[in-house]
Amino acid sequence: MFNTLISTDDLHTRLSHPDWLILDCRFTLSDKSAGRSAYDKGHITGARYVDLEQDMSGVISADSGRHPLPPIATLAEKFGQWGIGADTQIVVYDDIFGAIAGRLWWILKWLGHDRVALLDGGYPKWLREGKPVDDTAPKAVNPKVFTPKPRNEMLVDTATVAQCHADDAYLIIDARAEERFLGEVEPLDKVAGHIPHSVNRPYDDNLELGGTFLQREELQAEYRNLLGKRAPDHVILSCGSGVTACHNMIAMEHAGLKGAKVYIGSWSAWITDPKRPIETGA
Repeated sequence: MFNTLISTDDLHTRLSHPDWLILDCRFTLSDKSAGRSAYDKGHITGARYVDLEQDMSGVISADSGRHPLPPIATLAEKFGQWGIGADTQIVVYDDIFGAIAGRLWWILKWLGHDRVALLDGGYPKWLREGKPVDDTAPKAVNPKVFTPKPRNEMLVDTATVAQCHADDAYLIIDARAEERFLGEVEPLDKVAGHIPHSVNRPYDDNLELGGTFLQREELQAEYRNLLGKRAPDHVILSCGSGVTACHNMIAMEHAGLKGAKVYIGSWSAWITDPKRPIETGA
């Protein structure tokens, strides 16, 4: 079973496995049709397309943030239609080294499905290596019953963050780019800055220059340095809207540091109430 990362070679040898499902999660926030267009032009052989906003996000409310979770029943029905059963090994990928696909990895984990892994290096590495791609739709599958078993210890809401963000026993790690964390620029949300007392670890700090994840020992050392004496279950992972935060969870899980929680609303939910404190700068 692969449950954090999978190499391109390991996936290549299993492309025709009947109990494996590959999900293409390419998406661009600035051009919401770009991911589907890219998929239609070419994708890993057999992959099905999954849209961040149509498939991995629910209806936005006044206090939800930009990418709230869909209802569990909606996800379970959709996963069953895709052919995901208890024994299905899932591989998720995108073209920005897991920044989007990590969200689907997290959702499946949250709903109790451990057989899911992120393709290390993503679509760019797959292409560089000349591995098989095509532009055809995936074959029809027989629907299965997906039985969700939510692990609600894997997430926190805004009220919880408001209670513990200033408590030194907890650590909020923000996965956004440094300039957004500092409040120097804000291309997506109405307010710039970060949650007070949080620390910045951009998700791409988890990666080598070629786009694969750092070695397990290096990730472990870097995160332990961030956490100090805190246990992983006292870590809250945040970002702009609960997407790239999941990349940091994959890195922690791969490093053996299990138990962190994702703040799904993240910065875009935090700023829905102007009374909540914000910080800018280091």
